[in-house]
Amino acid sequence: MKLYTTLEQQLKKEPNFVTDNGELKKWVVLNKAQNFDEELIGLLLDNADLKEKFFVNVKGTLVFNQNLFVQFLEQKNYLNDSYTQYKNKVGLTIDGKYLNQRNEVALVWPFKDCILEGGQSREEDKREEIFFNEILAQDEITQLLEPKVFTNAKRIDKDGEKPLDQFNRNENGTITDNLIIKGNNLLALHTLKEEFAGKVKLIYIDPPYNTGNDSFKYNDNFNQSTWLSFMKNRLTVAKSFLSKTGVIFVHCDNNEQATLKILLDEIFGKEQFIETITVVNNPRGRDYGGIANMHEYIHIFSKGQFDYEMYRLIDDEKEFPFTDEIGGFETRELRNRNTAFNDKNRPNLCYPFYVNPNKELDNGFLELSLEPKDGFIEVWPAKSQGIQTVWRWGKEKAAENLNINIAGKAMQESGRYMIIEKYRDNSRLARSVWWDKEVNSERGTVHLRELFGNKVFNFPKPETLLSRIIQISTIEGDIVMDYHLGSGTTATTAHKMQRQYIGIEQMGYIEDVAVERLKKVIDGEQGGLSQQINWQGGGSFIYLELKKYNQTFIEQIEEAKDSKALLQIWDQMKAKAFFKYSINLQEFEGDLEAFKQFEIDKQRKLLCELLDKNQLYVNLSSLNDADFACTEEEKKVTQDFYQIKK
Repeated sequence: MKLYTTLEQQLKKEPNFVTDNGELKKWVVLNKAQNFDEELIGLLLDNADLKEKFFVNVKGTLVFNQNLFVQFLEQKNYLNDSYTQYKNKVGLTIDGKYLNQRNEVALVWPFKDCILEGGQSREEDKREEIFFNEILAQDEITQLLEPKVFTNAKRIDKDGEKPLDQFNRNENGTITDNLIIKGNNLLALHTLKEEFAGKVKLIYIDPPYNTGNDSFKYNDNFNQSTWLSFMKNRLTVAKSFLSKTGVIFVHCDNNEQATLKILLDEIFGKEQFIETITVVNNPRGRDYGGIANMHEYIHIFSKGQFDYEMYRLIDDEKEFPFTDEIGGFETRELRNRNTAFNDKNRPNLCYPFYVNPNKELDNGFLELSLEPKDGFIEVWPAKSQGIQTVWRWGKEKAAENLNINIAGKAMQESGRYMIIEKYRDNSRLARSVWWDKEVNSERGTVHLRELFGNKVFNFPKPETLLSRIIQISTIEGDIVMDYHLGSGTTATTAHKMQRQYIGIEQMGYIEDVAVERLKKVIDGEQGGLSQQINWQGGGSFIYLELKKYNQTFIEQIEEAKDSKALLQIWDQMKAKAFFKYSINLQEFEGDLEAFKQFEIDKQRKLLCELLDKNQLYVNLSSLNDADFACTEEEKKVTQDFYQIKK
């Protein structure tokens, strides 16, 4: 410590090495040292202690020991703990240098170009991203994102589960089965890319919102930047799945919606932006402090030119049973309300029409009047249930359009009439605010509770919301993808609406919630969307998992409760795991006593960092490698998926 104090005092003699606050500009000193700066070396030579420590006498000539100086300054200033020194000792560095020593590395935002795994095994897990502070070279990233081997494949239909025999394909050779895949969604997307690139009509995702209380719980100081990297990794590859007229709907809340929109602009292009839907999913609002929040957002982007002619954005709230060359007609059913109220008691839009039930005009409608006439029946605005309401127009406008846009028409049921109102054609487009009760988030929670008898998932989206999204962007047979599958709402809704779907989820509840929920759909469950579309059950899907390798050890490490359990895992790792090529395993094994002195979180992190991240899951290229012990069933399914001839 005395030597460092001496060094600091000596370096501060040079004003260019000192900040306005009197602190040492360590990054400047490091840069000077790496370039053998004469000014720096001169300062060091002027002090006898520093001269003795950082210079070597070679045949009468003093040689600056650059590596020793940099290592000393790093450890004393940036990495002043035994844990970091231990990591360096066993080889956890990048070419022997720390990140901030590598002048060729540039960060636009922290971790922007890293591959972030972003997975948990359970929704409530709080885990630290295992790729933090690791820079992967491009060749390593390419290997990481290679297609993976499949395991535990089975087809599930009304007869239950059975081993997968083969995939069904269309005339173009594309798989037509519904797929539910368990595994890291980033790696799964790259695995599916070759089979489904350019073929998906709709991607809907409801990713972690980065609220600090959701499942994206990272222990870092760059939470927003990390979240954006997490999203960017996945959105970039997701774009390749969309067809020329494909669209992506990204659900979020106000925590990140603004930054997410900018990221989507960058990936898809501003010109491909369609709209941001505001979903009023909780009319009562949630009090986050200040103003009760009632809504969330859905950003919509297209891959290319969105085909508005083929896929009409019809509003579910409206029905148009009558049409002409101008547009559609909506009907309002009214009761004949012979009330004692008169015009003065019903101001504004609450006034009666007077309908002649015995005279039909040439246009087929009944004769109407705004004033009482003999033989005319008084009709007040009311819903079919008899609930009082208001008219669309005031009296003056109604008078102008009398018998042109509004007319009464008799119904078969005695005592009732219809007022038919004409709307312009563009009213058929979906609106940018969805506020009706069908999108209320409580519907999703109630539905799952009815299916499972208890709460199995936080904030599931309702099928009625997904049905609206699927309706306005796809037709039967189109492919729908959700790589943040969660409770499985996207898949269950697509299944009922006769769309092909691909769902991806890493968390362990995929089997207990999403898969079990789909089984109930096949059996004909009547919750959510079922009664609205007269769902009777049927269909099938295929369940697959990415075959784990080092990922298995990582999950075991995360679940370990103490050092004893971690050391047992270490023994298994020595026998089976794939380690980074730079790791000195003998050094690590020989110094386990030092390892035991660290707190458990650091022990977990260190063991994870020893593992080669390229081998989290088994790559397709390793299918026949005996080290990975792929079974004959795994080989058969994998070869069938990739259409590899034996």
